[in-house]
Amino acid sequence: MRVAAFLLAGFAALGLVLPAWIVFLLAVALAKGLAVLSVVLLLRAGLVSFGQALFYAAGAYAIGFAGRLWGVREALLLVGLGAVTGFAVAVLTGLLLARYREIFFAMLTLAFSMILYGVLVKAYRVTGGSDGMGIVTPTLFGQDLAPAGLRIALYAFTLSCVAGATLLTHRYLRAPLGYAAQAVRDNELRVEYLGLSANQVLLRTYLLAGTLSGLSGALVALNVGHIDPQMAYWTTSGEFVFVALLGGTASVLAPLAGSLVFELVRTYAFKYAPYTWQMALGIAMLLLIFFMPEGLWVLYETVRRRLRRWTPSWRRSI
Repeated sequence: MRVAAFLLAGFAALGLVLPAWIVFLLAVALAKGLAVLSVVLLLRAGLVSFGQALFYAAGAYAIGFAGRLWGVREALLLVGLGAVTGFAVAVLTGLLLARYREIFFAMLTLAFSMILYGVLVKAYRVTGGSDGMGIVTPTLFGQDLAPAGLRIALYAFTLSCVAGATLLTHRYLRAPLGYAAQAVRDNELRVEYLGLSANQVLLRTYLLAGTLSGLSGALVALNVGHIDPQMAYWTTSGEFVFVALLGGTASVLAPLAGSLVFELVRTYAFKYAPYTWQMALGIAMLLLIFFMPEGLWVLYETVRRRLRRWTPSWRRSI
């Protein structure tokens, strides 16, 4: 927790000194990190989802319609609506998906995501089709801010939401239900013998994952100011899985670190190699699989172990 508090303070300070475009990039990366965290949450339960873009896009479009149809502009209400929408969609689909495992679960999540993508593209008069739709300029606690101040305020707001959601997920993983989800991954039959319903355990994990993805989509939409059907496309879900593998699953902070690295690498790869940036990401993924199959978080774990080895025994006991 001390590491998390230190990182939170560090990122808050960075928002005051870094250029505006980097602050924007950090805000988007942290917001997407929640969707990646939802993938990691399911991976820890033994499930691979290729459809987290379903909740991600649902949360984003929910706040888009809220601003467009009802004039809702308060950022706190909008992100709450995004999270609730992600949860609601997870309830509707989870009652079916909780009974499936392995490739069947993965393909069904992908199918639901592509259904939403098709609806968003075809319902042009409602959703704007492939052009998407704009997001209203939000207010923060009822205050209208100038563009420069709004960017910093949105970054701080995003950072606060991400920190709160990450802490909630950490507590969940350390709770009995979180351990039960990992037990289902290891041996589902033994969990059933203990008197727990594996389907119920996975359903609750799935609901939390959907809520995180809905919140992620809402935060990204507020920061970008525009949404489009690509948010529900299968490549978006694939990106989340890619980043989950990039960061690792050993900690709730690993997906956020992976998301930050991914956005920075993609930005600079697109800048210097606009026609081959996908190849650069593919090469990075291959190197990761060969040399760090546990993800980038293993670097932090290695450094921490070495520092602990060098720390005198009397300091460790303090």
